[in-house]
Amino acid sequence: MDAFEAILTRRSTRKLAPKLPKTELIERVIDAGRHAPSGSNSQSTHFMVITSPRVLAELADLVRAAFAQMEVGPDTYVSLRNSVNASKRGSYVFHYGAPVLIVTANRRGYGNAMADSACALENMMIAANALDLGSCWINQPHWLDEDPQVRTYMEGLGLMSYETITGGLILGYAADGAPVRNELARTGNPVTWVEDYNANRPHGNDVGPIASYGVTPAVLPQKMGQRDVRGHQGVTPEWLHRGPRS
Repeated sequence: MDAFEAILTRRSTRKLAPKLPKTELIERVIDAGRHAPSGSNSQSTHFMVITSPRVLAELADLVRAAFAQMEVGPDTYVSLRNSVNASKRGSYVFHYGAPVLIVTANRRGYGNAMADSACALENMMIAANALDLGSCWINQPHWLDEDPQVRTYMEGLGLMSYETITGGLILGYAADGAPVRNELARTGNPVTWVEDYNANRPHGNDVGPIASYGVTPAVLPQKMGQRDVRGHQGVTPEWLHRGPRS
């Protein structure tokens, strides 16, 4: 599987078999995370790899208890709201019973802490897919970084007092035999290209210095001197060079 295939077929796999993956596979995934870019090459992301069933069960109980004490409102982030509501029902296991939980942490006050850790987590999820392992981003430890019980427990596992929990993922063999790789259409994540105006381009004024595509509601040309701002729904980058003005 090449890099583009690993990226484009990666999906979240939540149903994982209880069998622990081979150590060398876990190490390869972690190594991919450790080779992610970091601000000023700080390499300060801390990877906490938890495979102990006892620790995973205890951590699930602590997370459930912490969420059960929270209240949610209409503006609460949907995943956090779901975690809280499920915890109040008493059946919530935030790591889905996965055999491996990797929690990332970074220095408090470091401006690139979240970005560095996000790069590392994405690297690990792509690597997992390439190795036929399932993975899924796990944010619950990050949301509970300031919870006293969760914090004390994590520090007992090796989290440093000067670190903040930035995220995590679960890892394992897919329960259904292969990781989830079904195609998922891109309906969000709009893209804006900024280009120099070129009167000699084949389409003349069809494409100005600024062009957007993605989920903007319609084709909306707007002349601003030699600047043309245009949005188009559901087109590919080739539209910038080939698409006629409608």
